[in-house]
Amino acid sequence: MNTLNQKRVWSGLVSVLFASLLACLFTACNDKIDVQQAFPFTVETMPVPTRLVLGETAEIRCELKRAGRFEDARYTIRYFQPDGKGSLLLDNGMKLLPNDRYPLDREVFRLYYTSGCTDQQTIDIYFEDNAGQVVLLSFSFNNENEEEAEVTEKSKDLPTMQIDTTPVRFPPDSPDEPSFTPLTMETGLYNKTAL
Repeated sequence: MNTLNQKRVWSGLVSVLFASLLACLFTACNDKIDVQQAFPFTVETMPVPTRLVLGETAEIRCELKRAGRFEDARYTIRYFQPDGKGSLLLDNGMKLLPNDRYPLDREVFRLYYTSGCTDQQTIDIYFEDNAGQVVLLSFSFNNENEEEAEVTEKSKDLPTMQIDTTPVRFPPDSPDEPSFTPLTMETGLYNKTAL
């Protein structure tokens, strides 16, 4: 009887192991593993001046914000200049050439755009990851001298007003201040010559 119980125990164990093995095989047959390799991202900047004179440099403070982390994610930067003329530098001193792609190895960085003409200028900066996602930032700069000239021309037509704040004594050589009587609209008493 002892051997009969041992056979039942062993057969029960073998059937449980066989059922577990089948369950593992059926669940492991799915060869598609859900590993997300591309997360959306944005590039945020601080406010950038919109007016530059020839030779002036604007600082563009940038931060790359990722929605998730993937260890093998790589980012690049490139730019185009459809209007005007100027140059763009990374904060490490590397001069970027239009339409060339450069690796972006950090998430917080600065760009420096230097105006190279007196016309309106536009630069389009493209940030791209190795999954093909692209973020575009576009900046436009006007020549400061042209706008200042327009403001100066407009201000010539406006009347000017000067306020004199020099203290005056009545009579002029008296050290005492004049005594004023409060006037009301009801009495109608006021001195037109004092006004």
